[in-house]
Amino acid sequence: MKKKIVAVLSLLVVSGFLCACGNQSSSDELVMVTEAGFAPYEYYDNNEIVGVDIAIAQDIAKAMNKKLVVKDISFDSIINEVNSGKADFATAGMSITDERKEQVDFTIEYATSKQVVVVKKGSSVTLNNLDGKTISVQLGTTADAYATDNYKNATIIRQKKYLSSAEDVKNGKADCIIMDSLPAQKLVSANSELEILDGVLFTDKYGMIVKKGNTELLNKINAVLEEEVANGKIDEYTLKYSE
Repeated sequence: MKKKIVAVLSLLVVSGFLCACGNQSSSDELVMVTEAGFAPYEYYDNNEIVGVDIAIAQDIAKAMNKKLVVKDISFDSIINEVNSGKADFATAGMSITDERKEQVDFTIEYATSKQVVVVKKGSSVTLNNLDGKTISVQLGTTADAYATDNYKNATIIRQKKYLSSAEDVKNGKADCIIMDSLPAQKLVSANSELEILDGVLFTDKYGMIVKKGNTELLNKINAVLEEEVANGKIDEYTLKYSE
């Protein structure tokens, strides 16, 4: 009888251990969500999502002996996708903010973002006269929050994609776009009618996100990020995908 009791208890302990491990150990896939319209961090090239964040995510998956699965969704749905358990983590040029920290856990900072203003060539818009203008931004980004907080007299157009913002400016629907400098350079290089104003509007930091309390995954991602920040790998990826 004692042997049977011990066996049952051992089975319960093992079952409890498996449950405590969470979903990560139950699959050989690591699911990441992003919004693939943010070159050079994530964008489509020949129907494949590539970019700085994708390269880093591949390294994270490799370190965990998992296959990376990338899902392209709208930016404003990313946090919900992670919190619902439909994705393990997200990376999409996510600015680290106090508001987002209340909803998810952030990794270490791995990239610095300079926010700039894109206008149509010949425009009279300057960094000092944005209030009162019509500003196009990507929905849910820090540019969206910054414009909303700082330009009370401006009209804010919120788009799902930066390509739509570019069309806003080219067609005269908006006076300018506020966005990250690296994607802005990509956008301008593909749209000769547009240019970037001299100067930086504001600077923020990027991190990846996991569901609150998912410390195990957070630590694994941070280990890769810390190594790649230290050895210059992220700088290499940034140069590669910014060409």
